[in-house]
Amino acid sequence: MRPLIPLAAIAMLAAPAALEARSVELAVPAGTVAEAAIAIARATNASIVIADPAQGARRIAPIVGRMDAGEAVHKLARASGMQAVKVGPNAWRLVAAPPRRSLLKRARPATSPSAPARAAQSEGSEETEGAPIIVTATKRDLAFGEVAAQVTLLDGDVLQRGGVGGTEKIMQRAASVSSTYLGSGRNKLFIRGIADSSFTGPTQATVGQYFGDLRLSYNAPDPDLRLSDMERVEILEGPQGTLYGAGSLGGIIRLVPRAPEPGETSLVVSGGASAIVNGEPGGDAHATMNLPLAGETATLRLNLDAATLGGYIDKPLIGQRNVNRTDILSGRAALRVDIAPDWQADVILLGQDTQAADSQYADRVSARALESSAQVTEGSRAQYGQAQLVLSGRIGGVRIKSSTGIGAQDLTERYDATAPGSAPRLFSQRGQTHMIANETRIWQPVGKGSGLGWVLGTSVIDSRNTLTRALGLAGQPPAATTGVENTVFEITGYGEASYRLLPILTLAAGLRATTVELGGEGENVPLQIALAGRAVTATRRETAYLPSASALLDVGEDGRAYLRYQEGFRPGGLAVSGEFVRQFRSDHARTIELGGGWGVPGRGDFDLSASLSYTHWRDIQADFIDERGLPTTANIGTGRIWSASLSGSVRLAPGLRLEAGATINDSEVDVPVFFSLTPLTLTGFNIQPPRGAESAARILAAPRLSRIPNIARFSGRTGLTWRREFGNGTALEADGWISYIGKSRLGIGPELGELQGDYLDSGMILRFGRDNAGLTLTLSNLFDSEGNRFALGTPFSTGRAQTTPLQPRTIRIGFDIRF
Repeated sequence: MRPLIPLAAIAMLAAPAALEARSVELAVPAGTVAEAAIAIARATNASIVIADPAQGARRIAPIVGRMDAGEAVHKLARASGMQAVKVGPNAWRLVAAPPRRSLLKRARPATSPSAPARAAQSEGSEETEGAPIIVTATKRDLAFGEVAAQVTLLDGDVLQRGGVGGTEKIMQRAASVSSTYLGSGRNKLFIRGIADSSFTGPTQATVGQYFGDLRLSYNAPDPDLRLSDMERVEILEGPQGTLYGAGSLGGIIRLVPRAPEPGETSLVVSGGASAIVNGEPGGDAHATMNLPLAGETATLRLNLDAATLGGYIDKPLIGQRNVNRTDILSGRAALRVDIAPDWQADVILLGQDTQAADSQYADRVSARALESSAQVTEGSRAQYGQAQLVLSGRIGGVRIKSSTGIGAQDLTERYDATAPGSAPRLFSQRGQTHMIANETRIWQPVGKGSGLGWVLGTSVIDSRNTLTRALGLAGQPPAATTGVENTVFEITGYGEASYRLLPILTLAAGLRATTVELGGEGENVPLQIALAGRAVTATRRETAYLPSASALLDVGEDGRAYLRYQEGFRPGGLAVSGEFVRQFRSDHARTIELGGGWGVPGRGDFDLSASLSYTHWRDIQADFIDERGLPTTANIGTGRIWSASLSGSVRLAPGLRLEAGATINDSEVDVPVFFSLTPLTLTGFNIQPPRGAESAARILAAPRLSRIPNIARFSGRTGLTWRREFGNGTALEADGWISYIGKSRLGIGPELGELQGDYLDSGMILRFGRDNAGLTLTLSNLFDSEGNRFALGTPFSTGRAQTTPLQPRTIRIGFDIRF
């Protein structure tokens, strides 16, 4: 990666001067929008694409004066009644302007309450202006001010700033999102105090993750996809059961990739080299290419990412340093074809391979910092792939979209299972998930006259998850131990509608009906059970109804207040406990939320957003340590969660903005839990227990748990963004932040009773250059805090306390170029 820095400088100098952002004298005569766009593009070397040829035929008045490309394109958009969307340096797309709400001065673009806003360009420029932002995660194309919920929109360019990353980029800028820290491709995500456990087992995650309209997986960890070439990331706090169904108790995270741009040929290249204090170097590279294949009828967009994340954990007992190096290779291809007027088809392929050479935890007490006394090589490999076919169009005012996808995820993990004073042992676990899914919906946005908007949809999901495990002495073939397979077939119908009852009051209601067929079977069951000639299997059918309702009140021109009720659930399944396979039941959450805000985050002189929610969570599914020291799953009781959030930003000066946000969570689980390890007690399942299993029965009482695990009572973030433009078309941008994560409990039971959290994280990004080329300097963990992000590296009792430290202070030097 060392040659990247001089190459970046050479590429910047060699970039054509025609691409520079400069003012030119324009004298575009009266004519059509298309003719004006061609004239402006030629004069400024810009890329201008008109989405609808019919709108390109509109006639406009002359455009005359000295201006740069951006000013000219926006003047053209205003003259034609269209919207200019910037899709890259010196590149715009002209689209139809969405309808505006009658009582909103403007539906302005939104960013996350904690994300850096687009800085002011100059004194007197109006930050309050901008294109309306449509929150597509609502499935009804609602403008930001029309959503009765807490919404976070993270701009894709902001997430990619300072180098392409994964989910950690979201957590840096959204205080409501938290995670475990087992490693890339292995983590669980949590939103709004809704967390279940520390491990990745057969339970669904509490956060639904989506790429476009299809979920990434059904019951597997976060694949940690590279967030390159994203239009934005949308976060809706949960539950979101009506629109998204199972696995959205905490909310959803939706990745919205940039679509292929018809008629545009472009190449974006970026990369960087990094160095970690007391660690090894790393590097990353990214490329995006957009290629028209048949004029503007078909377009191909390709993305490729590669990264090596340097290690910083030592294992002196096996003579290795910086063992936790991680290599990531990711790719994506999207083909868009216009198949008829107002109709198009998208074919999307994406894949990622993540290999962690070893674990990233350390001993809490060691001779020197960041050392592990493990005597085996741990680590993991996570592979993910998905293929999608998306058909979308409209019939009159009704819009239609159908998404079909096939996905697969394969995660292999290795853990140190050495008992004190014993020979080194290694435990390995492999989870394989395969999923086929379809969602088809029709909807109509809120009409200008009627004030009515609605959506109707169906979805089908067929998912299979197999968990196999093995345990043995290090260096020897491990012996297979009990595993489990879970199958899910889900059919759903849902609908939601909103109506503007009064000029300032909008009411909405919805309902989702889901039928789930659950299946399960033990894998590698003990020999005595196999000899009995009976299988440990289970089948069950569940039906869930998830209603929602909300009221949204406009307060003045820029304010809003809302009251919302939502439900969510996760179906049950089978889990391994000791040598037995047993049931865990479905869980169900009900949330009522009061919230509101003023302005749009990141816009204008001032904005503020706040919410208060209460959740009743019945039969919580969670993981704990069984009698063999292995992770297993059970229903731990019923919980109550209070969550409050406050965020806002203020413009201190032209180009300078201060942001801050905080969340407070308070929870308790108040029902003592009793469960049996005997398959005979699996009420509601068709069980064929092994002969003699009754003698193995024993009832366990899980310890009373006072708080939901893995959720800090308090967390907060503050950030500062600044931009200064110079006369030669260059600009200097700075983006810095500090976040605090409070204390939380690791999990359930005495083995998982350790506290974690109570640390500061920080970072800063500097960029200097033009729109088409720039150099960046990134510093992370400015104060070199060690902290404890996660108090678990291996679930086995190894006689030593564990900690997962922050990555030590890291510096990265990078570049980005657009051709």
